[in-house]
Amino acid sequence: MAHRQDLVPIAAAKPPFWAGVDLGGTNIKVALVDDEGRLVAFHTEETHAGRGAEDAAERMGRAVVGLVARAGLRPSDVAGAGLGSPGPLDIPLGTIVRAGNLPGWDDFPLRDRVAAHCGYPVTFANDANAAGYGEFWVGAGRAYDSLVLLTLGTGVGGGIIIGDLNVEGAHSHGSECGHMIVDPSDDARMCPCGQPGHLEAYASAKSLVARAAEAIAAGATGSLAAAVAAGESLTPILVGREAEAGDPLALHLLRDTARWLGIGIVSLMHAIDPEAVLIGGAMTFGREQAPAGRTFLERIREEVRRRTFPKLAALTVIGFASLGGDAGSIGAAGLARLAAKNPRGAGGGA
Repeated sequence: MAHRQDLVPIAAAKPPFWAGVDLGGTNIKVALVDDEGRLVAFHTEETHAGRGAEDAAERMGRAVVGLVARAGLRPSDVAGAGLGSPGPLDIPLGTIVRAGNLPGWDDFPLRDRVAAHCGYPVTFANDANAAGYGEFWVGAGRAYDSLVLLTLGTGVGGGIIIGDLNVEGAHSHGSECGHMIVDPSDDARMCPCGQPGHLEAYASAKSLVARAAEAIAAGATGSLAAAVAAGESLTPILVGREAEAGDPLALHLLRDTARWLGIGIVSLMHAIDPEAVLIGGAMTFGREQAPAGRTFLERIREEVRRRTFPKLAALTVIGFASLGGDAGSIGAAGLARLAAKNPRGAGGGA
């Protein structure tokens, strides 16, 4: 594990400590945080999903135990652990209902097996919900009492936090913002879940790449098409780069993605009225630090202003998340902490 400059020394940390695990199809991230959400130890390793769920559960549990020892803590110094997992989930049962990028993991008692291997009670949550709680607790949402987080990556994840309540719903499908219907037309794009017109079909990295490929195949020209023809991989990073260079197709794709996000965000605002809506995940085009990121964010805000009440548009903060790839593991730890303090707020525990 590479040394991290942002780790808080144990002597300066505030106990008790909490462990958080962020399970992804490619990597597993494990964080150990103090009671104020500050990282004291961190570990990442490949998921190796093909080895099976039990193998991964054992390694996740072992990673938690190892972090505690590496930090120089006693096992009793850690009060609990949280696990964020791709969904959809059955949170009360602690299982993944349909593990699309984790083949063979369906209905495996993941939460309980991780708890057995690490020796701590484990709070179970959707990975995007966990990331949302991380931003709410110690990230860009820490100044607000309610927020929505949209994570843009291969898909579109969502987390909704209202008054320290992690919204998971009656059937473990709450906050599935990527599956809101934004296009009811008969020829709507198909979401990977198999249903048409979902936000994920228009605002995910996979969708962006697909729309770019379709446009190039239909004869679009410009620097983006030229880069692809020269052998560069068609990725959101390439689209963002060429948008900053002024390529018309790349700019259209970036702005069109933002438009669809704005449409989805307005529905969330009307249903929930959160103080803030944050955009996170891998596809943020450099956030505020890059011209493409600023263009992307302003186009989202523009669509929101066009479609909602003036007062709501003026008062709702729309911005980028701040924790990056740490949001899920920190948030999972935070949900374990929340479960200890308010069992109704945090969702499923072992």
